[in-house]
Amino acid sequence: MQLLHKGKVRDVYSDRPGEVILVASDRVSVYDVVLPTPIPGKGKVLTSLSLWWFDQLADIVPNHVISAEDVPDEWRGRAIRCRQVDIVPVECVARGYLAGSGWTSYQESSSVSGVDLPAGLVEGSRLPEPIFTPTTKTPPELGHDEPMTYAEVAELVGSPLAAELRDTTLRLYRRAAGLMEERGVLLVDTKVEFGRTPDGTVILADEVITPDSSRFWQASQWAPGRRQVSYDKQVVRDWAQDLGTWDKTPPGPAVPDEIVERTRAVYIEMYERITGEAWSADGR
Repeated sequence: MQLLHKGKVRDVYSDRPGEVILVASDRVSVYDVVLPTPIPGKGKVLTSLSLWWFDQLADIVPNHVISAEDVPDEWRGRAIRCRQVDIVPVECVARGYLAGSGWTSYQESSSVSGVDLPAGLVEGSRLPEPIFTPTTKTPPELGHDEPMTYAEVAELVGSPLAAELRDTTLRLYRRAAGLMEERGVLLVDTKVEFGRTPDGTVILADEVITPDSSRFWQASQWAPGRRQVSYDKQVVRDWAQDLGTWDKTPPGPAVPDEIVERTRAVYIEMYERITGEAWSADGR
């Protein structure tokens, strides 16, 4: 078993040609810094929810999943055997509401990633239609992901692939957002990653529509014009932001027990609300 890459949350191993094993840890990162305190069971929730979404979205775009069972016993429940692909060097983000960096950008320019938006929107506003707001895919040791315009994506990867990335990302967002709204959850925004197979086919990779890669709000609590109550990793981001004593550079601060437990509870609640399945500590 060869370790190919150790990410902020996931580790990638190889034991067969053309395949990798993606292992989700309990690590949590904010502002590209891995915090010293894990969230127990987080890796299993992310893996199980991603597998559920891969099934739900497979008719829109193929994905990299081979098996969640053909993995070493020590990682069972938080690992997926996947096809090895060349990852497209763009973080593909879809937004349906103004939040986070999107809200910051709108305040500065009335636009997000070069997409002009109507005047008069407030924090938490629902956008007239979902928008594609990609970013660079920058290794943490080299800096932070930076917003890209669609034209910059086309220049980087070519117009045909840029159009496919944009259109597929928005189709995935619309499908997931519609399904979640039926369950009383708003999909605020989400980040997806794509890879290319040797024949050039674009497939969905990494994780998909999880509390790590997305913002979730309870529909019943949505109130534009203020910071929303988040049901995702924003719980930890808000805690870190409100500290006022951390400059967002390593080493990160230890996460207090109450934030750990709240984050864990939120992840499990979102798994159950979205899938309609009771959470099992054994994972899927």
